[in-house]
Amino acid sequence: MPTASGGLALWAEDSELPPRLPGRRGRRPVAHPFASPGEALAERFGTQGAEVSRMTLLLPSYASAPEASPELVRDPLAAGPAPRGRLRLLPWTVPVLVVGSTLPELEGCRTGASLHYLTRLADLAGELVAHGQVLPSLVQDPDGPAARWRPARSGTYSARFAALRDAMPPVCRSEQVAPSEGRAPAEVLATTLDALVDAIARERLGGVELDGGGGAVSAWLGALTGEARFEADHAELGELADHLAGWHAGGPHESPVRTCFRLRSPDQGTPADDDWRLEFLLQATEDPSVLVSAEEVWRDHGSVLRRWVSEPEELLLADLGRASRLYPGLDEALREAHPAGIRLDVDGAYDFLTHSALLDQAGYGVLLPSWWGRTHELGLKLTAGGRGTSGVVAKEDGFGLDALVDYRWDLALGGERLTEAELSDLAAAKVPLVRVRGQWVQVDQKRLAAGLAFLKRAGSGQMTAGDVLAQAALHPDDTAHPMPVTGVSADGWLGDLLSGQVERHLEPIDPGPAFTATLRPYQRRGLAWLAFLDRLGLGACLADDMGLGKTVQLLALESLARRGPTLLICPMSLVGNWQREAARFAPGLSVHVHHGADRLTGADLVETAAEHDLVITTYALATRDAETLGEVGWDRVVLDEAQNIKNSASRQSRVIRALPARHRVALTGTPVENRLAELWSIMDFANPGVLGSVHTFRARFAVPVERDGDTDAAERLRRVTGPFVLRRLKTDPAIIGDLPEKFEMRQLCNLTAEQASLYQAVVDDMLRRIDESDGMERRGLVLATMSKLKQVCNHPAQFLGDGSPLAGRSGKLARLEEILEEVLADGDKALCFTQFAGFGGMLVPHLSARFDTEVLYLHGGTPKKQRDAMVERFQSADGPAVFMLSLKAGGTGLTLTGANHVIHLDRWWNPAVEDQATDRAFRIGQRRDVQVRKLTCIGTLEEKIDRMLEDKKALAQLVVGAGEHWLTELSTGRLRELLTLSGEAVGE
Repeated sequence: MPTASGGLALWAEDSELPPRLPGRRGRRPVAHPFASPGEALAERFGTQGAEVSRMTLLLPSYASAPEASPELVRDPLAAGPAPRGRLRLLPWTVPVLVVGSTLPELEGCRTGASLHYLTRLADLAGELVAHGQVLPSLVQDPDGPAARWRPARSGTYSARFAALRDAMPPVCRSEQVAPSEGRAPAEVLATTLDALVDAIARERLGGVELDGGGGAVSAWLGALTGEARFEADHAELGELADHLAGWHAGGPHESPVRTCFRLRSPDQGTPADDDWRLEFLLQATEDPSVLVSAEEVWRDHGSVLRRWVSEPEELLLADLGRASRLYPGLDEALREAHPAGIRLDVDGAYDFLTHSALLDQAGYGVLLPSWWGRTHELGLKLTAGGRGTSGVVAKEDGFGLDALVDYRWDLALGGERLTEAELSDLAAAKVPLVRVRGQWVQVDQKRLAAGLAFLKRAGSGQMTAGDVLAQAALHPDDTAHPMPVTGVSADGWLGDLLSGQVERHLEPIDPGPAFTATLRPYQRRGLAWLAFLDRLGLGACLADDMGLGKTVQLLALESLARRGPTLLICPMSLVGNWQREAARFAPGLSVHVHHGADRLTGADLVETAAEHDLVITTYALATRDAETLGEVGWDRVVLDEAQNIKNSASRQSRVIRALPARHRVALTGTPVENRLAELWSIMDFANPGVLGSVHTFRARFAVPVERDGDTDAAERLRRVTGPFVLRRLKTDPAIIGDLPEKFEMRQLCNLTAEQASLYQAVVDDMLRRIDESDGMERRGLVLATMSKLKQVCNHPAQFLGDGSPLAGRSGKLARLEEILEEVLADGDKALCFTQFAGFGGMLVPHLSARFDTEVLYLHGGTPKKQRDAMVERFQSADGPAVFMLSLKAGGTGLTLTGANHVIHLDRWWNPAVEDQATDRAFRIGQRRDVQVRKLTCIGTLEEKIDRMLEDKKALAQLVVGAGEHWLTELSTGRLRELLTLSGEAVGE
């Protein structure tokens, strides 16, 4: 933020302020409780000579603490619980790092609006110096005379000054300069811009010695490049000040009116010939709608503008003179007594267009033809088609991504192919601006020549369908071609894929009488989409939302046609579910389960698999028996919960992606859980090579999207994956209108005194040991502490592991008992999820005794037959009403619509995992509203995790942070802030 002296200072908070800044009387400033210490600022961002100081700021505050800045509100782990009470302005002292005119590198930090604003301000100061829009000045400070460089106060400067003044974030003027007020925006801006201009000018004049021959003038000139303060005779200083005042009066001056330039092309109606015209205008900076042509200024003396400036004619001439330094083409107009504009040929018009940015940066108004800057640039267009893209009624040789298709490259304008005659005209043009099909376009002759040479060399031929799709994903600046690829089109099935609308164009199909289920309309469309890609031999990723029936759509596909066996790989917890669903909906399919210690091996497995329609196995066994499974002639390989291969470098992922098959299908409700690399792994299974190598994918998509938020890269990724990914959400009424509501609520729980004591002991122990550790040891210690604190929040007995009684010792357990009491009293059923299998094991006997009812428990060690029996019993009308599940074992694949209550006992780091668990109940077949409760201990790390999870849900679907590992990199002081208990954590 700016300081009163005009420098820049960094501090660790930011917040919104109302238009006026009256402070609250009667309160002395106190230290900001969340500001980073000055030493930490200096260590993290310190530049050579940076000064650590303190400032008093007027900030919107509660009685106990200042309000968190808007940027930190998005990060609840940093913001913490919101204080109670009403907001008002209060003074706070904060440590600051005074950095002068140079902003340090701030990588890895969340920057506030004020820093972005100051960056714009620093850029303006640099432009003013670079363009000579500065004046040397003499100022009389209380400590003596000083030489300063100041911005030239011209009309062009006024427009940018006004825009920056109006855009100033309130925090930039929060420095308390009087007991009851802050500073006005114009004052802050003028002081800061003056200081920045002076510092930048001195930096660029470093080493230059100015000499005026002695006396006050010589001392003043030396002070313009050296130490600003100087000593001189008082009388000589007065004479120097008078000369400078007269000189400044004849130079640039601040004005509420600025000069504008408007370029009109011949096709805009005036003039009637082929000439361009550059018109001059005057514009009121405070009311941009007031725009007066120079002709009107000379005709009626600019009467409309006289409310802002007394002599608009003189201002126009002065501005034109200064603008001619940036665009010498204006010299011709200055030879006229009443300049109103100039005529230009095409060369002159292009020359002005290339200079327009300089004029705009200098603060002049620049109005250009609407076509300038549009994306209708000259580029390459790829058209593919021919035998390899014709009908798709039946699978034939030549279909699929490896199919060879005919292609043709053309030069195109805005995606429209140019004719031979138009190309000849472009090549013959001697000027960079050419009119093509009624549009003026800029032509780079070197690039055009390279493009024409490319067409002669490789203008047509054959390429694979996969290569055609890959062209659609190229960045416009990709170096693979001499010009940007502005369009890719094809006919037949390849054109349907490129359109990204395959599913909408397909007619729903019926799987036939062998399939006993009745498909919903969207499921029939999904089946048609799967069958379409199947006929082409192209892999598919069915990424329907959890609960929309991916299983039934796949079984319907299996019922359509049988060319050979299908291998279905799923988590162990879902093997029984697939068996039951296949027997129920596709009884004609012969199913073999490859599982258990007595499973078939070697030739017996190969022979048996070939005799069945569907072979079901687990990810672990598919990896272990991959060599034998690879000998089977699989027609199709299907991955259920395909996110199990999201780590492309793992052995499991590499082995499963290598299994041979004619057709591949990935089923997953969460194609991207944490990083885009997970999507690459799934897509590389479905259609190997379609996204290139993992390194190419990372450079082309993952880094631009995840790190830089590049929406263009995200769009290109959707374009290339769109043909193979079908994603529908159950929250869309057009997909499913009869699904009941889901109500999510956070249940806040207090800690008992015992829990609070244990919690604080864990935090103290970590903070003591962390100073003695670093690297992997430190990171491991932080992660272990996170786990211990979660256990303390659950129950002291879980943390202590001493087998002690549970009753009356945990606020969270007390709340769970209250919820279950209501659930049982209403005759409902509940699912209880915990990430700690041991905690679930402790709760089951306690809850069974407490409510005199059976409590089912499913965890990773539950045998397959037993878990299948549990699910069946729970789903029955008279089955047990409470089902305890470990999150990993029971969070995916199961259908547990018998429950209409879901309770998350502790919070997972990834909201997608929690949503998967919730959707065991909230899915097709559920007839009642589902209530989801997430138990959270107030004032602890759990509450901060809860807020972080809500934040992650709001992030763009393709940009999701990764787990808790970022916590391990926090400073010890920051960890202390995050983990320390608040006063409201302990119950009465």
